[in-house]
Parts: sequence; C-alpha cells; structure tokens
Amino acid sequence: MLSLCERCLVRDWPVRFGYPLLLLETFVDPTRFQGTLYRAANWRYVGDTRGFRRTREGYSEQPTAAKRVFLHPLHPQAQALLSRPILAPLYRHGAPKIMISAEQMRSLPDFFADISDPRRRQGRCHPLPMVLAIATAATLCGMRGYKAISLWAKDLGQKARARFGCRYRKGRYEIPGRTTIRDVLTRVDPVELDRALQQWNAVYGEDDEALALDGKTMRNAIDEQGRQTHILGLVGHQSNICHTQKKSAPCPSAATMS
Repeated sequence: MLSLCERCLVRDWPVRFGYPLLLLETFVDPTRFQGTLYRAANWRYVGDTRGFRRTREGYSEQPTAAKRVFLHPLHPQAQALLSRPILAPLYRHGAPKIMISAEQMRSLPDFFADISDPRRRQGRCHPLPMVLAIATAATLCGMRGYKAISLWAKDLGQKARARFGCRYRKGRYEIPGRTTIRDVLTRVDPVELDRALQQWNAVYGEDDEALALDGKTMRNAIDEQGRQTHILGLVGHQSNICHTQKKSAPCPSAATMS
C-alpha cells in the first residue's frame, strides 16, 4: 500500500502542481507506533519534532508529544538540490517573488556611475556599475550571500545581461563571478554605495503609500561595549523594495524612534 501511494504521488503531483517531487515526509507518534513499516521501506529517520502541532491559527502555544520524522528521497540528489542557496527554477513555487523590470535593469548601473572603483585598473574585466547593479538586483529579489547572488546572475538570460551592461565577448554577454562580486562588495566605499542606493530609492520608491519598519538582532554580533548589534530595515508596502538598512547597537535605555 505504501509503495502504491508513492507511485501515485510521483505520477499525479506534476500533473496537478506543475513540478516534480524530490522527497516524501511523514510523522510517527512514538507513543503508539515505532515506524517499522517506514524503516522496512527504506525511509530515513532524521530526528524528532519539538512537539508543537498545527492549529487553525498556526501552531500550538505549548508543545505536546514529540513525533519522529521520516524522509524518503525520490531523487538521488534530493538533499543537494534542496540545500542549494537558490532552488532550480523548476522547484521555485509558493513564495512571493520581487521582479526587476527591464527599465530598472537598464537604470541601475547609472546610479553607481560616480562611485570610485577600489580595484586596480589592470585586470578589470567587468565595470563597477554593472557589478553593483547585479548585486543590488539580486538582493532585491531575495538573494542573500555572495554565492546566491552569483547564482542569480548566472541564471540571467542574454537580454537581461545586455540591459545590465555586461561585457560582450565572443558573441555572448558575460556576468561577473562570485569572486569578483565579493571583491567589489567588500572593498567599495559603503558611504558612496548607500548614497547611490538612496538616490535609486527616491526614484522608484514613489509608488509606496506606506512603509514597514522591521528590526532584527544579529546573533553573536557584539560590539566593543558588549552590546548586541541590531539591523533595521525599511520596506515599501507597494513596491516590496527594501529602501534602506541600518546597523546599530541599542541604547542602554529603552529604544526610541523619531
């Protein structure tokens, strides 16, 4: 019966939702069962839940009995595919996406044109405004980290690369690699970069009727006075654009905003 259900899922899921499955997951209550059937069918026991259960409002406030989690990969590279910084286009479903328009692609490099290039002239393969424009666009689309940004850039088509002003070589537009992106972002003047981003926000943030302010505390980030570092972000409701982010340590007294 378990094998029959698996075959039906693998066959019917792409027809109903448009993309294939990578693995199956189930939960076993150890107070009633041991999961023998799943173990016999080569399912993998990967650990226990924390005991919270799903409710109509989300999850229960207090944990109850923990359940055992069993997984059954349907693809030989399921773990590698699911742990990538950016999911393959085939599996990107269910999450909201921020789309960068063609006009925004073409205009982004212009805002970084006045930023001084910290690299030596010798060996520059990619213009600084283009590298910063791609990194900014990838971040707006939800990419976090140099690897995720470089993979996002790698997925760009030739038309999108042309809009960003990528270097044209041997009949194709080339994008910067992860090393180039990391080198630029770690060495560029943050004040000049922030000024350029503020100018871009001033142009494309006019559509926002309301702004959302959100703060996060960075784990294990302690300043010289022993205070944890906080990040504040300002996001537009209509455009879904993060207009600015500021890093600061909280005041000893209660936090206030003006």
